Amino acid sequence: MFGKILGKNKLESNKQNNVIVEKISKMNRSDMRVYVNNKLNIFEVCEEGLTEVMKVLVSKDAKGRRFIESDAMESKIKKAFDLVIIVAKSKKMSIDTTELIQTFIELYSDIIQKFDNDNKQIYSSKLKDSVNTSLATLQTMNNLKKKMNILDK
Repeated sequence: MFGKILGKNKLESNKQNNVIVEKISKMNRSDMRVYVNNKLNIFEVCEEGLTEVMKVLVSKDAKGRRFIESDAMESKIKKAFDLVIIVAKSKKMSIDTTELIQTFIELYSDIIQKFDNDNKQIYSSKLKDSVNTSLATLQTMNNLKKKMNILDK
C-alpha cells in the first residue's frame, strides 16, 4: 500500500513473500505463532503469509485429517483458536485471510462448541468477534487506499 510512497521494489517484495509462503507451509503451530506475532527476525508479516497460515489451519493432510481433531489435547485446540484470533487482529489482513477465518469457524464449529462447553470458554464469540475485527480492518484499509488514490491525482 505504501510502496509508492516509500519506493519499495514490488518484484523484490513478491520474491520474499513467495519464500515466506513456502516456509509457512512447513511450519508447526508454534513457529506460525511466532511468525504471526512478528517475532521472527528473518521474515516480516505480510498478507500472503497470513493467508498461508490460515490455509494450513483449514487444510487436511494426506490422510484426510484436519489440523485439529476433536480428540486433540485441549492445549493444542486452544493454541489453534488463539492463533486464528491473532491473525484476525493483524493489520496485514486481506480479504482472502478473512474468508479463510470464516471457513475455519465453519469447519471447526463442532470442536469450538465442544471446547466451549467442556471448558466453560467463550471461543465461539471470540472467533466471531475476530471476523468482525478483520472486516473492520479491511474497511479501514480500503478507506485509506481511496484517500491515497485521491492524493495521487
